[in-house]
Amino acid sequence: MNLTAVHHIALIASDYARSKHFYTEILGLTVLAEAYRAERDSYKLDLLVPGGVQLELFSFPAPPPRPSRPEACGLRHLAFRVDALDAAVAHLDGHGVACEPIRVDEYTGKRFTFFADPDGLPLELYEA
Repeated sequence: MNLTAVHHIALIASDYARSKHFYTEILGLTVLAEAYRAERDSYKLDLLVPGGVQLELFSFPAPPPRPSRPEACGLRHLAFRVDALDAAVAHLDGHGVACEPIRVDEYTGKRFTFFADPDGLPLELYEA
């Protein structure tokens, strides 16, 4: 096997319109495609993250909650690389998105912070 990159990460939103706004208007991801699948009563939104990875944002009627903290088994968080952490935090704050205090990675010396999407999914900003 020769894995070459991450192609996409799929997320399920409890409120499609709210999450679409968050990922496109607040985080600034580019919409590649959007489709409504009537047979599943589900939207699928393909978003481009700079660097080539895609996020697939799905909606389904009444999705069950998924534990994300404390340290639940499974995907822990999704991290985005930024060049200017302070500016990114200020941008989120300006949109009413709270971030945890900025910390420093003890192994790399890089600064990072966590925040959450509208469904509480832990997201990280990691300064390049």
